[in-house]
Amino acid sequence: MKKVVSFVVSTVPCVVAVSVTCGMSSLLARQLPNGPGPLREAEQKNMELVGTNDLQARSAYQPVVQHQGNRWILYVGHHALDKNPATGRPLPSLNPLTGKSEENGTSIVDVTDPQKPVYLHHLPVANGTGGGAQMVRVCDGNTLPVHDNKFYLLRSYANTAHEIWDVTNPSAPRPVRTVAAGNPVIGNLAGTHKSWWECDTGIAYIVGSRASDAASGWRRGNHIMIFDLGNPASPVFKRDWALDGQQPGGAIPPNFAAVPSIHGPISTGPAGNRVYFAYGTSSNGVMQIVDRSKLLSSDPTDFKTAEVGRWVMNPDNGAHTTFPIGKMAVADFAPNAQGKTREFVAVVSEETFIQCTGPRNLTTLVDVTNEARPQSVATFQVAASSSDSCGRGGRFGPHSTNENFGPPFYQKVMFVAYFNAGVRAVDIRDPYNPREVAHYVPETTEKTDYRCVKINNENVCQNAIQTNNVETDDRGYIFIVDRADTGLHVLRLSGDALKALEPRSN
Repeated sequence: MKKVVSFVVSTVPCVVAVSVTCGMSSLLARQLPNGPGPLREAEQKNMELVGTNDLQARSAYQPVVQHQGNRWILYVGHHALDKNPATGRPLPSLNPLTGKSEENGTSIVDVTDPQKPVYLHHLPVANGTGGGAQMVRVCDGNTLPVHDNKFYLLRSYANTAHEIWDVTNPSAPRPVRTVAAGNPVIGNLAGTHKSWWECDTGIAYIVGSRASDAASGWRRGNHIMIFDLGNPASPVFKRDWALDGQQPGGAIPPNFAAVPSIHGPISTGPAGNRVYFAYGTSSNGVMQIVDRSKLLSSDPTDFKTAEVGRWVMNPDNGAHTTFPIGKMAVADFAPNAQGKTREFVAVVSEETFIQCTGPRNLTTLVDVTNEARPQSVATFQVAASSSDSCGRGGRFGPHSTNENFGPPFYQKVMFVAYFNAGVRAVDIRDPYNPREVAHYVPETTEKTDYRCVKINNENVCQNAIQTNNVETDDRGYIFIVDRADTGLHVLRLSGDALKALEPRSN
């Protein structure tokens, strides 16, 4: 393994344990060459690299893959560009397809041949402050109620709006409801984040906060704004939703110093009639179970009736992702007369501290068979003692799981994006005993950015992989993207990990 290079910036301010590149280190990272070849080689077990794309060295957040005709198209949301500390302007980021420097937005990549991903288009957010479009969701217009043979992209527009693009031709997106056209789905926002879109009904659970919220009496943080986007050209607002207490006039829940705000939801649609809301992100977390039909039909000032149950987490952990695993027959429970089939949700607490300078964040399997009384039954974590993860730079801990309900992985293998520990494949066929069966940590490249932390009163910056989110498709491919500008890696399981795709026997 090649030596990891770090450098010290002792004269530049840097906040301890922040999640983003700090102070002047981002500028230094882009100016100081890392030398030929990677600083750290890839690490892998039962997972192999299929293909890569550097995504124009843009800090990546969320990937979603869409089967469009005979093509597989990957849409990747990006964080805003870092700023030059001297000028306050976004650092340059070249789009080779246009020959222009573009603020970050959405990358569109053809992954039909996963060995050779083809970068088709970058859809920037040209807001003059670095852009950013972290959240992306895509729906087939033939699945949506509009039934119009098109494909639609719902994305955030920095922190100020959510908008829709027609991506039927992914190489040339066309505006539908956009900021540039003056008619976004919703604008005048002070915050945005990770939404959910039901493609069969068109109902969208959009995350954000209005610029007017504080004056209206809302407590701090984002909440849910529900829209009917069955016809993307004609959005219909339905209602707001939040953990009871965040809304105007609400009371802070018992044993909380503040009302946890939403990170994001996942809905099982009308068939499952449940929406799982994740609050708190990395601390003071709550996983909330909501009756979908009551949510959509109840009085919009009612923030209680639709709730079925909630799992209150310990204060050191929050809910970033609440992934419903569904009902599963537990093999070891087969002899029991009752309770042999249980229902589960995976809850991920996001790591936000650098180099283990904060508490440990966990991925928890929660039994929600009795929804009014959820119970944690198992946790998954990568042991820091198994590697030098705390010292290799950047965050070490979970961020999110994949969010796919289709074959070949659902209810068998769950993938957890683990920042500097890459992606971890977890056998969940026995939800009481989750077991890692594979992992892949990408190599760092000359495009991998640095992360900084204060050690002994000096700012130590290291080049570090920061696997941010993970997506899978029905072909069995795994897509991971990097927060530290390294790009996209397409993977697949191999070796003994393939056994986890088989039905579990008693």
